[in-house]
Amino acid sequence: MNASSETWQLGNQSVQVTHLEKVYWPQVGFTKGDVLHFYRQIAPVALPYLKDRPVTLRVYPQGVEGASYYLRDCPEEAPDWLRRVDYQPKTVSHAVPLPLIDTVGGLLWLANQGAIEFHLWGSHLPDLTQPDLAIFDLDPGETASFDAVREAGLRLHDALAQAGMRGYPKTSGGGGLHIFVPLASGHTFEHVRGWVKAIGQQLALNYPDLIALARGATHQGGRVTVDYAQNSLGRNTAAPYTLRAHLAHPTVSTPLTWEELDAGTIHPADLSPQAVLERVERLGDLFTPVLQGEQQIA
Repeated sequence: MNASSETWQLGNQSVQVTHLEKVYWPQVGFTKGDVLHFYRQIAPVALPYLKDRPVTLRVYPQGVEGASYYLRDCPEEAPDWLRRVDYQPKTVSHAVPLPLIDTVGGLLWLANQGAIEFHLWGSHLPDLTQPDLAIFDLDPGETASFDAVREAGLRLHDALAQAGMRGYPKTSGGGGLHIFVPLASGHTFEHVRGWVKAIGQQLALNYPDLIALARGATHQGGRVTVDYAQNSLGRNTAAPYTLRAHLAHPTVSTPLTWEELDAGTIHPADLSPQAVLERVERLGDLFTPVLQGEQQIA
């Protein structure tokens, strides 16, 4: 095979990777091959968050400056060893197969189809109707700085602490933050969504110049929006360690510590694939508590 196409043996799975020289980020020369190599290296810490959890892919066949689309259903040409789960959406009359990523082979097979971003559900098998995460999506308005997002995140941290709950922050990969609150089994999406909304409403009341609750046009102005609608069956949020295509160079949705947010020493634009690989090598996976939490919403 030529340099543009190789077969990678990944455990007991074989994946043909193609068009490795295709440039995905033209301004920095970051290629499809670079994307695949990043996912191969980050897989040990990324895969636990995808296990038994449907994903929605954002596919960029011609790179980040070309057209993109979201892909929920598992591609028909996917190998037999790629796990699937049948799901019955309300919008169609038949069940559709959703991809499940539990191996580096599955991750790279989908990335080779042009998937740059991986977005996870807030629930996992065996019961997709029961969320195990409450997700606060802090989204900056058009004129809001990351310092504003950071400040909103710290105010949310205080509100969670007052409620006796622990949340864990990560960058969205763009200009926002995602706060994941791990939950015990037994919750409903309606209950979780209502709880996230109530906390967002209180924050908006307490800090009206800084925080707004999502409604209508959420990206206007200089405030930070708390989006609670992610906490719904079938909705998805950028997975920990996924690449994001927001900027002229690749960034990664990266777990942080609250201390880092408080210090203001990290900016999402600085979290490149190489920087995140080095960070994980140095600090380990800061998001691990999300996999271990057994918290109950009152």
